[in-house]
Amino acid sequence: MLRRQFVKTLGAGSALGALGGVSLLSGCAATGKGNGLKVVVVGGGFGGATAAKYVRMWSDYGIEVTLIEPNASFISCPISNLVLGGVKTMADITTPYDGLVKNHGVKLVHDTVNTIDADKRVVKLASGSELAYDRLILSPGIDFMWEALPGMAKAGAKDKVLHSWKAGAQTVALRKQLQDMPDGGVFALSIPLAPYRCPPGPYERACQVANYFTQAKPKSKVLILDANEDVTSKGPLFKKAWAERYKGMVEYRGKHALADVDAATNTLKFEFHDDVKASVLNVLPPMRAGAIAVQTGLATANKRWCEVDFLTFESKAAKNIHVLGDSIQVAPGMPKSGHMANQHGKTCAAAVVALLTGQTPNQTPIYNNTCYSFVSAEDVVHVASVHTYDPVKKTMVTVAGSGGVSKAANELEGRFALSWAKGIWADTLV
Repeated sequence: MLRRQFVKTLGAGSALGALGGVSLLSGCAATGKGNGLKVVVVGGGFGGATAAKYVRMWSDYGIEVTLIEPNASFISCPISNLVLGGVKTMADITTPYDGLVKNHGVKLVHDTVNTIDADKRVVKLASGSELAYDRLILSPGIDFMWEALPGMAKAGAKDKVLHSWKAGAQTVALRKQLQDMPDGGVFALSIPLAPYRCPPGPYERACQVANYFTQAKPKSKVLILDANEDVTSKGPLFKKAWAERYKGMVEYRGKHALADVDAATNTLKFEFHDDVKASVLNVLPPMRAGAIAVQTGLATANKRWCEVDFLTFESKAAKNIHVLGDSIQVAPGMPKSGHMANQHGKTCAAAVVALLTGQTPNQTPIYNNTCYSFVSAEDVVHVASVHTYDPVKKTMVTVAGSGGVSKAANELEGRFALSWAKGIWADTLV
């Protein structure tokens, strides 16, 4: 079986596997009969938007779903590094939320949540209004631990030294910084200790910036300063690309834990190494669960990540609240990725429908993950895995022999990657 077919089969199998005892009912947004049950979803990323769509679908459009999302459109973090490299535009990675509303009857509220009253089952919005729920699904993504970098608290620091780890305005701003940088300058990328959102993402970014430099600024350099001992994902493949495609342009330094940033002088300060000054700084701070999850007391793992029951994604700290995506304390071998968040959304949606309709959630969920990384404008490498529930360990475990890593970068993988992106955006939003 071709790998492309295998991945497609896994995706379909995971969706069905998530259902368990829940009947897969047909229907459209206009035909379902309301049952008075209400689900509120906070955050319209891969996890939240998927959950909103599939709660509607798998309840035969009987459960009312309200999605709270401040942004007007969904902007994909996967593929966003290609915008930095000039290969794609923001329009290529932006999808409106219209499909969830028109096709599935999801109620969309452009707002943010100020507080959650878990006892009364009410969310209070920044606008002052309140929404009651029977089940609440939180998919708030990641937030940054700026307190670890005191210099970033100074006026204007965050406007000058960008993270661009939430695709959007900062993606455009960092692209402009790269364009404005003189040929012969240095782009310095600081990577925090894992866990962080999208393990291979920083290394793909280095490739995309280097690819841009080879065309527009051939005297320039990419300097990767990684707090981890070594490349955390697809290491040999990335190193091969740096050595062969970008020889002399990309330099990797491991064990470089960032201690602070001096934005005024574009200087990075490290715990055990000399300062580094560069033309453009791209700093990825340490990360934790989104602010509303932390504020609500759901981040019980080192006060950073939310512990959940992997059968339902219900929080271990609060009843009737489910947490998805990058905010959770992941299982061993489970990445914080867009594809994985999509899988969380489906599993959670099936469980919520079951719990609200007196059925038993599936006891043997299966998730799969595929992560593509562009090492040039066309050539791509991937890593894939399958995860199943272990009832003894009460966590997800990686299925031995499933998935794997690319043998080499090639253009065919690039076509797979773009097809994957279009497919998962549609699965999440259409």
